[in-house]
Amino acid sequence: MLAKTLILPERKRVLTPPFAWIDRRFLINGFLAVLSHHENLLYFFLVLAADREGLSFYGYDKICQLLQLAVDDYIQARNGLIDKGLIAFDGRQFQVLALPKSPPRQYRTPLCGAMGSSRDAEALATVFARLAKGDIQHQTPPDDRQVKEQQFISYPILAKHS
Repeated sequence: MLAKTLILPERKRVLTPPFAWIDRRFLINGFLAVLSHHENLLYFFLVLAADREGLSFYGYDKICQLLQLAVDDYIQARNGLIDKGLIAFDGRQFQVLALPKSPPRQYRTPLCGAMGSSRDAEALATVFARLAKGDIQHQTPPDDRQVKEQQFISYPILAKHS
């Protein structure tokens, strides 16, 4: 087994209230791989906004503003998360639900086997490490006209120029 050592011990993360957490099974069991970009974005936001029981009361207008989502994209992401059993919504509040053992069978892809994709995990680890160091910054997403011209949406992360 590899010996673990902190890269920056003076920046060790300490969980103090209030804090949010994501079950590690979200990555390992393949949930990250089966969600669309907007579903992942909304899910992570709801996890961050939720109280200890998973409840949050943000309205769609504030969510769309904060996440820079069009209303149609928000509705599609919200409904996708509900269909996949990850959140509940009663018209005024959200509840982030405990993760099922695995993504529903109809949503599984070849990339989300029992242990997920190690290549995806490595890529995420690299991005998060670079974010922690401040090496990369987020690029503004394209406007609606550009999005409609694309087959898919990507939000590149660019290296900072010194």
